[in-house]
Amino acid sequence: MADVPARPGSPAASAAPPRSAALSQPARLAPADHDLLLDLLATPTAGPLETGPGGPAVRLWEAGRAYAGAAAAIGMRVLRHAPPDPAALHRDDVPLTVRQAAARDERFLARQPSLVLRLGPELPRRDTVMFNVHLDTVAGWWPARFDGRRFTGRGAIDAKGPAVALLAGIRAARAAEPALGSRIGVLVQAVAGEEGGAMGTFGTRPLVEDGFTGGLNLFCEPTGHRFLPRSTASMTAMVRVEGEDAVDDRPEAGHNATVLLGHLGHYLARALPPRIGDGRVCVAGLHTGERHNRVYGTGRLLLNISYGSQPAGRAAEAVLERTLREALADFASGAAGTPDLARTAADAARITSLHWYKRGLPALDGRGRAPWAEDLLERHAGLVRWPDEEPAFTCDAIWMADVGGYTAVFGPGDLDTNHAHAADEYADLDDLDRYADEIARILVARVRHGPPGGGAGEPSHTHSAAVPGTAADRISPR
Repeated sequence: MADVPARPGSPAASAAPPRSAALSQPARLAPADHDLLLDLLATPTAGPLETGPGGPAVRLWEAGRAYAGAAAAIGMRVLRHAPPDPAALHRDDVPLTVRQAAARDERFLARQPSLVLRLGPELPRRDTVMFNVHLDTVAGWWPARFDGRRFTGRGAIDAKGPAVALLAGIRAARAAEPALGSRIGVLVQAVAGEEGGAMGTFGTRPLVEDGFTGGLNLFCEPTGHRFLPRSTASMTAMVRVEGEDAVDDRPEAGHNATVLLGHLGHYLARALPPRIGDGRVCVAGLHTGERHNRVYGTGRLLLNISYGSQPAGRAAEAVLERTLREALADFASGAAGTPDLARTAADAARITSLHWYKRGLPALDGRGRAPWAEDLLERHAGLVRWPDEEPAFTCDAIWMADVGGYTAVFGPGDLDTNHAHAADEYADLDDLDRYADEIARILVARVRHGPPGGGAGEPSHTHSAAVPGTAADRISPR
């Protein structure tokens, strides 16, 4: 799950819907799936954006090979297992932190491959279902455990558990509906670069732009088994103060960035949220220094702002700039009469500046885009849609904003309840079994119920996956 200013509610306890596309036997994870998940959980896959320079090795190549091996057992083949072309990072909307990390480490991309799997031949997009799941995780690792009921380990719910349940669902659907893999194809993107603020810019986006998409596209993130046809984007701003330090015996001689940024953070936390009409505000990290006997004249404050559309994002940028000017004026007027802060108050506007780590990313809102798909998910697969009044969250589904077909976020568990991004992250076997069954029902329903019209003349995917040895079929070495 990408960086998210605000978590959705706790939908995990919602009752299971009627099984409209019932299988003869419900899909379940097999013992081999349990072993695969434990293997993946035991493989640290937090990328360098999470672990920092000099952090532990990221073993995404190893995780991808294990996942591809399990997928091969149900007839899926590897189309691509490789990092993207370095040109993927030479774009204005790639977060600054990503570009800086790549500049520091020449193997930044080479250590973070993404995997694409296919079931069946290359078919037109309308006859393909695409699933996206990420194998990278946030930082923090501990030995994986399974007590017969619950898996515990980094990535258990976000998103290695859903990744394994996805394969179990595909396996069950293929057994129930022979036309899956012939008349209807399946693509699986198992990507890197979802966590750490990368926003999918070197994982999901290159695969989407290379045409690895379907008429129905599902992103496997925790949604409490409800499908969510929206995904917010987020922008990250940094407020920087660049003044002069001072000794603790004469604090009036310098600029007190700690007091100034503290005031700005408090002002923005109160004033910004009601002014951001379509999104949430997170006033995040603040840093100036760590010693007690010094006045720090430099520092930075980070803010993360989500938004539901690009116009809303541009409006939020303007609101932040205006509110920051107000906050500076408020500090200057309030602190001018305090001798130790007089210089900081006088120079506040001059020494403070606004910078962007990321902005300009797309946001997804697929509501009403393809009524046939929502009917398939609700009526034929028996799923429940995420309520319109409940906030969405940020994930790689944003890169489907301008792509045809229908896209939704759909997965087991809950970000908060299952401790995603926190200690003791877990996934319950019952939850993963239920998700595997839901995946199977979706695929069976898609074989039996397609979009209206014959789709004549619709182009196939833009890659050449059917020709062995082409770029789309390569498996790059480490």
